Amino acid sequence: MPMIAIFGLVLLGLAITGFRVLKEYERGVVFRLGRFVGVKQAGLKWIIPFVDQMERVGLREIVMDVPPQDVITRDNVSVKVNAVVYFRVLHPENAIIKVENYLYGTSQLAQTTLRSVCGKAELDELLSEREKLNRELQEDLDGGTDPWGVKVRAVEIKHIDLPTEMQRAMAKQAEAERERRAKIIHAEGEFQAAEKLKLASDIMAQSEYALQLRYLQTLADIATEHNSTILFPFPIDLVEPILGSRKRREKSKEER
Repeated sequence: MPMIAIFGLVLLGLAITGFRVLKEYERGVVFRLGRFVGVKQAGLKWIIPFVDQMERVGLREIVMDVPPQDVITRDNVSVKVNAVVYFRVLHPENAIIKVENYLYGTSQLAQTTLRSVCGKAELDELLSEREKLNRELQEDLDGGTDPWGVKVRAVEIKHIDLPTEMQRAMAKQAEAERERRAKIIHAEGEFQAAEKLKLASDIMAQSEYALQLRYLQTLADIATEHNSTILFPFPIDLVEPILGSRKRREKSKEER
């Protein structure tokens, strides 16, 4: 009787050791004597002790930082590029059976894909078209990890480290571009001012006394701004219309 009780306690202990608790974001890949038999969902599960073996696989999205990679662009510029990868496991059995370590495999594939995709682009494209490169990285990396049951949701290029010489060259290029734009804006301003002056001169030419009045107004402005005596040459041609008009009025009075 004591032997039976001891044997029963041993069996009970073995049965208890077969219980496993899987969290909501975990799945259990079960192998029985080395053969895959199924995937257990979250909750309290039981496996046969010493016969079944269960590998836990997390289903939460993983954020992986890709170390800086030395890249030579298509226009032969050496840069360092790093990125971040967002991925998760969709098929736990493939993540365990098809690859030895899916985390390490995804990391290595992300590094090689980053070098390959960035190496096909020129430096200007690498700096200005990140969205396009991110999509290309995501598609290539997702295609490589699909057999492992891993889904790559997004790949984002974080930082592009340029050589010091290239940074100086780009700074000079940006400064030259700013100077070019400033000269264009200045030239456009001069052009618009010339148009306005031409329009004003055309309007003044339509009036007999407009130019003379403008001339006198300029003299008045100069006299107001400067407290000094100014000898200003005054062409008689400008006052002839005024004098002529006065003479005509006087002659008209005499005839009356």
